[in-house]
Amino acid sequence: MLSVVLPAYNEEKMIAEAAEALAGILDAAGIPFELLFVNDGSRDATWSEICKAHEKDSRVCGICFSRNFGKEAAMFAGLEKARGECCAVMDCDLQHPPEKLVEMVRLWEEGYDVVEGIKNDRGRESGMHRFAANRFYGLISRATGMDMASSSDFKLLDRKVVDTLNAMPERNVFFRALSFWVGFRRAEVHYDVRERTAGESKWSTRSLIRYAITNIGSFSSAPLQLVTVMGFLTLAISVIFSVVALVQKLAGVALGGFTTVIILLLFIGSLIMISLGIIGYYIARIYEEIKGRPRYVIEEFLA
Repeated sequence: MLSVVLPAYNEEKMIAEAAEALAGILDAAGIPFELLFVNDGSRDATWSEICKAHEKDSRVCGICFSRNFGKEAAMFAGLEKARGECCAVMDCDLQHPPEKLVEMVRLWEEGYDVVEGIKNDRGRESGMHRFAANRFYGLISRATGMDMASSSDFKLLDRKVVDTLNAMPERNVFFRALSFWVGFRRAEVHYDVRERTAGESKWSTRSLIRYAITNIGSFSSAPLQLVTVMGFLTLAISVIFSVVALVQKLAGVALGGFTTVIILLLFIGSLIMISLGIIGYYIARIYEEIKGRPRYVIEEFLA
């Protein structure tokens, strides 16, 4: 059986359409399935629509969070509740083409453990949003050492991969990177991002930046290494200025000091504050981890 996890945040207009589209395609392909909609603390009628879809088709299941915990938590909640031998994760706005699920399942039947959805393009976006997205994926690719430029959350995982991800105890998770990190035999399916038929995207440029910072911090220590780089940079500049000051002293020429000292103090002070901020951010992440709170709280569950 195929389990399809669909995180949903304020997606009341898409629940019924997504359920019908997926059921029609998977039934036509002869693939037994369950659909796991995860209501991530929506403020609209998303949960009511999930309940209606469940009444109409018992293969539609639902998880309702007590509040908004974020997309990463929603995906892992679906993975933990999924009962299928393989599990797919996709957006419920149908921008991930549902017919590609059939191709993914066929590749899984050939023995592939992870079938990755690769975007041919990002669809229609504003220039600012596209620029921010490209910068984020470039940064996260360098930070994690994995090429994630065209990657997405749209993928299919074998049961042993799902069990491996579910066994990870960390609270702050990055699904897209972790599914790379675990390895296993992989295949790719390419797709074009579709336009929404209803509703609007919940991702703004600001939320993408926050998403980038959170996931880089949860999966990579590269920013901490940047602190060391800035320390060596400051040391190099200090050595240069020291040599200049010493040469001028020996030559009997006074160094034009006040402006230089102010600039150096501002520069070094800024680096120190940035470094403390980066270190403080990682300490905060450690603090969140050691508290051991659950990734999410489930208020209702429809099985």
